[in-house]
Amino acid sequence: MTTFRRCFLNPAALGYLAVVVAVWVWVAVDLLFVEHPDASLAGVWAFLVTAPTSLFFVWLPGPLPWIGLVVGAVAQAGVLGALYRALFDGSRRTGTSNA
Repeated sequence: MTTFRRCFLNPAALGYLAVVVAVWVWVAVDLLFVEHPDASLAGVWAFLVTAPTSLFFVWLPGPLPWIGLVVGAVAQAGVLGALYRALFDGSRRTGTSNA
């Protein structure tokens, strides 16, 4: 649980997940409530915001590309959180200062 908290409960990971959720809500609203004379490409943004991880799932059959969106979002939030932790928590532990 501590590793989860360190990787996912920080500003970088939570900010990324907030952007992903906002894009997914926008795509859902566009899909459900906006009428287009032609096809809408709003769904592409759901894959772009979770790329490159979700793009590995695009060519899979059935619902697997949609599962790739979730896997991509979680994987990249974890990576961003780990990078944030390595960059900002490391200086606190070692006692270094910028002064």
